[in-house]
Amino acid sequence: MTAHSSPPLTLETARDLQRILRAEIGPGLSEAELDAVEARFGFTFSADHRVFLAAGLPHGSRSWPDWRNGDPEDLAERLSRPVEGVLFDVQHNGFWHPSWSQKPAETSDALQIARSELATAPQLVPIYSHRYLPGTAGECGHPVLSVHQTDVIFYGNDLSDYVRYEFTGRASSLPARATVGFWSYFVNGGPGIDVTAPTPHSPYAVSGQEAIEYLRMLALERLIGRPHHPYQLIEAGVTALVLGVETESLALLAGLSRTEHESADALFDQVLGELGLPEGLPGDDTDIPGEAARWELVRWWLRLIVNGSMAPGAGGDVITYEGWGALARPQSLQPLVDKVDAYNESDAIQRTTREQAIVTEAERLLAGPWPPPD
Repeated sequence: MTAHSSPPLTLETARDLQRILRAEIGPGLSEAELDAVEARFGFTFSADHRVFLAAGLPHGSRSWPDWRNGDPEDLAERLSRPVEGVLFDVQHNGFWHPSWSQKPAETSDALQIARSELATAPQLVPIYSHRYLPGTAGECGHPVLSVHQTDVIFYGNDLSDYVRYEFTGRASSLPARATVGFWSYFVNGGPGIDVTAPTPHSPYAVSGQEAIEYLRMLALERLIGRPHHPYQLIEAGVTALVLGVETESLALLAGLSRTEHESADALFDQVLGELGLPEGLPGDDTDIPGEAARWELVRWWLRLIVNGSMAPGAGGDVITYEGWGALARPQSLQPLVDKVDAYNESDAIQRTTREQAIVTEAERLLAGPWPPPD
C-alpha cells in the first residue's frame, strides 16, 4: 500500500484548494484537536488530510464532516459506512472477496468471516459526502475513492487532484493508481466501477452500419485517452465480421486467441485505417482537450444506457468524469449528474428507482439537439 510520489500538501496549497470549495471555511483544527478526534474515533488521518483540516475546516453542508462540532454518532456512522456497505453486499448480493477463505454456506458465518477480514483493511476516512481517503498515518498521496457498498470508484489521484476535479471539473493529468490494499481490488478489476478503467459495456450493434459506428466510438475513446481491454477490441471485430463488414484485417482481429491479445491494438488500428475511420475523427481545436470527441462520446454513452448495454450507474459515472467534468461542467448535463449522485448515495432499495431516473434523463437528452444547449 504505497502512495504515489506527489509533493506533500502544504498549508498554503491547502488554503488555495479551499478557496474553490462550495463551503464555508472555519478555523483549522489544531494538532491537539486532530489528535483528540483520532483518539475518540480510533483512526488516524493521513498526513495530507491533517494538513488540509489544519488549513481550515469546511462546513455549512452535511456533506462535509464536522470534526469539531459534529454529531459523534453521525461521524462514527460515516467512518463505519464503507465496511458496513461491503457487509451489506456480502449478506444481500453475494459478494465475496477472492483473498478470503472459502465462503461458508450460512450467511451468518460468512458475515463473521467478512467482518474479521475487513477489520484488517485500511481505514477509510470521509472527506466529503461518500468520498474517502485512506487513514494512513504519516503518508500522503493516496487516491480518493467514492464508496457506496462495493461500488468503489477512483475519484482522484491524491487529495489535491480530487478537490480540483470534484469542484472545478478539471480532469487529472496524473497517472491513475489505486494504492489502498483491500479497496484497490474494486478499482483494479473487482466489481466496482473505476471511471479511469475501460468503459464497462456490452456490444449493441445489429447491423453493419452500427458495427462500424461501434468501432468508431472505440476509436474516439482512445482519442481522449480511455484504455480498452484487448477482448473489447476483439469482440468489436467479431461483431463487425458477423454483421457483414469486410476489411483485410478484420478477420485477423476477430480471430485472435487469448495468447495473442497483445496484437489486438495494432490490428484494431489496421481495421480503422481500412475503413477510413481515422480521417473522420474530430480534431482538437478548442481550449477544452478533445471537446468534440467528448460530446460525441457522451451521446454514445447515453445511448448505451438507454439500450441496456451499460448499467445506468456505471454509465453515469463515466459521463460525469469524462463528459461533464472534462467539458467544464456544462449546465445541460447537470440534471444527469445530480441523478447519478443521488444513485450513488442511495441504498439498495432506492437504487432501482434512481437507475430509472438516470435512464429517463438520458432519453430526454438524446431527444433534444446535440450538443444540448446550456
